[in-house]
Amino acid sequence: MDPQILPGLLVAADARPAAAAALVLDAFEDYNARFSDITRRARRHFERRDWRQSAADMQARIRLYDECIRETQGRLDSLLDDGLRSRALWAGMRLEYAARLQDKLDAELYKTWFSTLSRRNFHTRGVDELVEYVALEREAVDAATPLPPLHSYVVHGDIARTFHVLLDDFRPACGYADIARAVDLLATAFRQRLLDHLGAVIQLDMLTAVFYRDRRAYLVGRHVSLQGSAPLVLVLAQSPQGVVVDALLTEMADISALFDYSHSYFHADIAPVGSVVAFMHVLLPRKPLEELYTVLGRAKQGKTERYRRLFQHFRQHPGDRLVHAEGKRGMVMLVLTPIRLPVVIKLIRDRFVWPKDMKRRDVEEKYRLVMLHDRVGRLVDAQEFRQLRLARACFPDELLTELMAECGSSVSEEGDDIVISHCYIQRRLRPLDLYLREVEPEAARRAVLDYGQAIKDLAGSRLFPGDMLLKNFGVSRAGRAIFYDYDEVCALDDCHFRALPPARPGEEMLPLEDRVYAAPGDVFPEMFIHFMGVGAELRRLLGEAHPELFDPAWWQGLQARLRSGEYVDVPPYPRRARLL
Repeated sequence: MDPQILPGLLVAADARPAAAAALVLDAFEDYNARFSDITRRARRHFERRDWRQSAADMQARIRLYDECIRETQGRLDSLLDDGLRSRALWAGMRLEYAARLQDKLDAELYKTWFSTLSRRNFHTRGVDELVEYVALEREAVDAATPLPPLHSYVVHGDIARTFHVLLDDFRPACGYADIARAVDLLATAFRQRLLDHLGAVIQLDMLTAVFYRDRRAYLVGRHVSLQGSAPLVLVLAQSPQGVVVDALLTEMADISALFDYSHSYFHADIAPVGSVVAFMHVLLPRKPLEELYTVLGRAKQGKTERYRRLFQHFRQHPGDRLVHAEGKRGMVMLVLTPIRLPVVIKLIRDRFVWPKDMKRRDVEEKYRLVMLHDRVGRLVDAQEFRQLRLARACFPDELLTELMAECGSSVSEEGDDIVISHCYIQRRLRPLDLYLREVEPEAARRAVLDYGQAIKDLAGSRLFPGDMLLKNFGVSRAGRAIFYDYDEVCALDDCHFRALPPARPGEEMLPLEDRVYAAPGDVFPEMFIHFMGVGAELRRLLGEAHPELFDPAWWQGLQARLRSGEYVDVPPYPRRARLL
């Protein structure tokens, strides 16, 4: 047998599967420890108001998984040498690895780690049950999953006293601004919103982990009454005097929105992750598991759960087919959707229709920009998939012909399957342009007003959507306008906002492009209203409610304020939930 060299060790060929499995397990635990280290720093950043480092850690944690995978690939290459491409060796590794997971919490996270390494090593098209973990029929949440660590508070008639104890248990190192006032505000709001409707609340159960995101801290749990339990969230924010309780969330829709696909990931030091996901899934039963894993920062596990749900969907609904997503066809992306599952699969076209002047690499960079950006509840999380294998039966003949013609570099046919080498999967939303035609006038007015606010929220987060056509925004189940088409998105600082110059004598009738020179990055806000695709009445409403959007001076002033360090706060909950 040819021995393989490890630092200080000789590993015989028949011992390589066990040694490699131990290496992979050790590498995951190292990644997990580094993930937790970054996550735990969120508390210190919040208490010290170190928002710059908080933002840096958000990006660092997103990048960490791939960085650690690359490190592990290098270690495996050194250990296995020419055996690195042996499927038989990896099959043995898989068995050895499984044996080591018997007593591990969050074993699914360990398995996803192993499968990521296997897929990248073999460039697997679809799934390979011999050298990775599949379990596509497995139920993602086990009813027997134990409860996560909780602080429980029995309510003895005085909810104010209970809130005082609760806040004291979660006291930040920098202290509260006025805990007596916070308790009074909480108790008053709680009585008004809940006790008259649910009867006596007998207990509060709060997760011991605090959830941090976007300059706020969240205490997440449930209130228990004789009628059952429901979610409850207390929101802490910084003020010049210290930490205040900014909001009390009791509405299911508000709490669901807090954990949805349009926000950046929480930093919460939770273990085991599966127990917290199961706990949250009980509280928010309509929330897909893949979104819960993802919003807790476990994006790779979120991808695993999303693929599992997609696979199970087509197994359970064999008559369902992929069709074009409703709305206007994109010039850069070809967008497919299952009829009965609210997700879209987006493929980059091989050729872009004029006037789109970009390359595939540019589009991928735009999606990476969004992934690393603070999404402020206005950008759909896009999960990047490679070598996605779906049954040929899912594709109508006409659609498959179009796919091959328009996205041939990303699509191939293998037997009874279609393999998509690269795509993005997002939650499906109703395109705003279609929504406005379908709903009552009052709902249309609310949607248009929120569309204007969405553009301002994105601008406040230092992002410019670029193409602001209604077709590039969707409406969520809660009625919020959310941006989902990223091929024109850019950093606000990269834009040069200009006022339209007056026409010179004799040029009044010339087209704008013939009399105004626009350099790359030039933006003319006065023209926005003409390109949004909004009808006359709604256009007037939009102009009255959000006149700033069409004023180049407002955009220039916003850029200056942001460059000077000003922060534009976008609370992820409605005004009615706030206490201050």
